[in-house]
Amino acid sequence: MALRIAGKRALKTVAGGNTRPTAAKVRAALFNIWQGRIADRDGLDICAGSGAIGAEALSRGARRVVGIEQSARACRVIQANWQAIAAPNQTFTILRGHALHVLPKLQGQGFDWIYFDPPYASGLYDAVLSAIVTYRLLSTQGELAVEYTPHAWQPPSQVSGPGTRLILCRQKQYGSTALGFYQVADHQE
Repeated sequence: MALRIAGKRALKTVAGGNTRPTAAKVRAALFNIWQGRIADRDGLDICAGSGAIGAEALSRGARRVVGIEQSARACRVIQANWQAIAAPNQTFTILRGHALHVLPKLQGQGFDWIYFDPPYASGLYDAVLSAIVTYRLLSTQGELAVEYTPHAWQPPSQVSGPGTRLILCRQKQYGSTALGFYQVADHQE
């Protein structure tokens, strides 16, 4: 499968059907929405797959991107993709492991943007949202985008944790794919 990002750069993909890359129209819509949130900012891509979201962010000037992916094969693809795109002043890290085991290691890092796109039937949605709140992974002015399919999961209107609360501020639908956007409760736009 050919996967391209901004500037028409081709990315490597993970062989087989275990990784579902975010559709190009969803990626384009996301980065149109986030155009002011990427350059010189830090981001987290949870269930990174082929790394297309992180690669797109790097190509748009992200300062730092951290990816979490369970598959060793996918981690190698992400490493190659991000290495080919990152400028010398940009940093990236790929953390291999189950999202719920890796997220505590990032406690308090306060990312400016987080993208979360698990396998739709994984059952990870609520647990990962709770972990993002519990470990204070989203900066007070950051935004979290969750990719989902409405027939498999519906985003809650809020997610509360110790001293923090995320509010669902908008939803967008692109065919059978949807994005839910969360912000820290005190800093909604």
